[in-house]
Amino acid sequence: MYRIGFVINPVAGMGGAVGLKGTDGNVDEARSLGAKPRAGDRARITLELLKKNRDLQFFTCSGDMGEIALDEAGIPGYMVVFTGKRESTADDTRAAVQKFIDEGLDIILFCGGDGTARDVFSVAGRTIPLLGIPAGVKMYSGIFAITPAAAADLIAVAGAFSLRDAEILDVDEEAYRSGVLETRLFGIARVPVLAGMVQVSKQVFEEADEERAKDEIARFISEVMLPDTLYLLGAGTTTEAIARNLGLPKTLLGVDVIKDGTVVAQDANEKILCDLVKTNTDIRIIISPIGAQGFIFGRGNQQISAAVIRCAGIKNIIVVATPHKLRETPELLVDTGDPELDREFGSSIQVVSGYRIAQRKRIRQMN
Repeated sequence: MYRIGFVINPVAGMGGAVGLKGTDGNVDEARSLGAKPRAGDRARITLELLKKNRDLQFFTCSGDMGEIALDEAGIPGYMVVFTGKRESTADDTRAAVQKFIDEGLDIILFCGGDGTARDVFSVAGRTIPLLGIPAGVKMYSGIFAITPAAAADLIAVAGAFSLRDAEILDVDEEAYRSGVLETRLFGIARVPVLAGMVQVSKQVFEEADEERAKDEIARFISEVMLPDTLYLLGAGTTTEAIARNLGLPKTLLGVDVIKDGTVVAQDANEKILCDLVKTNTDIRIIISPIGAQGFIFGRGNQQISAAVIRCAGIKNIIVVATPHKLRETPELLVDTGDPELDREFGSSIQVVSGYRIAQRKRIRQMN
């Protein structure tokens, strides 16, 4: 019997759709903006794929820290070994992890983001394998399965996997909300891995050639922009270069909207984007993949939700990336939270990589 410690950070990812770029310390603000919990739903995707596996036994926490999701997914025989507070905190997560270690379990499966990963690792260290179900806003660490379904695939083999070292990154959320990405190495965890199932840490490329390539991409995109068309510019330095070429400001780590050379909305959340795409006929989404990880949707840009993408249309998505980034990114990934929409992206997409230069990049279809 493979014994799994399972914990959910119930508020993980709530800040994404409402444009807060993280939930740490901002739960009340996220709720006031209409954010809905999503970690439980992400966890249930994993659990429902495991409910028929009789070789697994789950040890978990009370309420929405694990018990409810296991019950709703139909997982039999789980045990509640930690009772958290009604409004759980990072202290509850750390206490639960200590209980899992005391129980001598085989692995800790958690659902959250980078902050949750740090909380789990701060107690578990390298004494036990860790695996994250991605539910946060950023998830720059290399400890997460690429999707909830991939997490299920890893757990399902009940220990018949290799272990590798994975970086856990500490992202300064206050700086991040101000448009500055500051990270430091928090720790090196032991993570189960099967080929293509676990994401790598985000890479940031800073080279002179990179800047030139971004400028060439920006020049081309600026030339082909259409009048009376709404453009959603995703996060990143490549999309920032596009705005700069137009003489417009850009929220580096947020989503901005422009039309006819004018900024319509800055750092827009999902509600603002939904309202705008519903009232405009011609829409384009310009997005750049996260370096090395390859995600074009589902990491750091949850404001561009499945609903926003469906309104705009997949055919109206423009992916931009420098040649260096594409060389370091073997394939692209999509995790909108809507598996049916993810499949509609097909097996490849064209990526603008220079002035009038594009290359077709494979999209890996996931479960």
